[in-house]
Amino acid sequence: MFSGRYKALVVEGSQSGYLGSACDYVHLNPVRAKLLRKKERLLAYPWSSFNLYLAAPEHRPKWIRTDRLLGEHGLGGDRPENRQEFEGQMERRRGEETDPEALKVFRRGWCLGSKEFKGRMLRLMEKRLGDNHSGEQRRECAEAKAEGIISKELKRLGCSDSALRGRPKCDPRKLEVAARLRRETTMTVKSIAERLNLGTPRNATVRLQEWKRKASGGQVGRWKAK
Repeated sequence: MFSGRYKALVVEGSQSGYLGSACDYVHLNPVRAKLLRKKERLLAYPWSSFNLYLAAPEHRPKWIRTDRLLGEHGLGGDRPENRQEFEGQMERRRGEETDPEALKVFRRGWCLGSKEFKGRMLRLMEKRLGDNHSGEQRRECAEAKAEGIISKELKRLGCSDSALRGRPKCDPRKLEVAARLRRETTMTVKSIAERLNLGTPRNATVRLQEWKRKASGGQVGRWKAK
């Protein structure tokens, strides 16, 4: 009654294994929570959709799509032998050692998918952040926006990420990118200094202030690749 809101996770469902991992995590929850005895089948736990995936079509709700999950397990078809094999696979998995690190995304994360998929979700979310979004989502949105700005600046300057980082810490090109990040994102000076190799936060602050002073006085032009 007094716990947080239900857990919602955005999952990539393009036959890449992420959907199957999420469903398996949910179906194995009774085992992790020790709600089943060792000799009890997963099927014995009544408050789960697992038993519906094993039932014949006429004995399950029409909204249950078995093809997606069976397909994730390499079983192509809603046939009795495939449903039986699916149960066997899950029963074997309940005894496997699970990496706690691999479970963090289900317990604390908000997105399960490839880097490209997560990037698309962050771009969609960027202008729609509200009070209901977690601190992690806000942080990752800010990081994605910053990386987008860096990518555009690298293209304009005609250099690679490593080349920009390798320039001297007082390089005007590098400071111009840093100033834009400071102006258009929520990145701290410390984070910007680490990302662009600007030295210590204190020194980076001094260099940025000097660059801004020159820029406001018209002493700094916009750099462009030749």
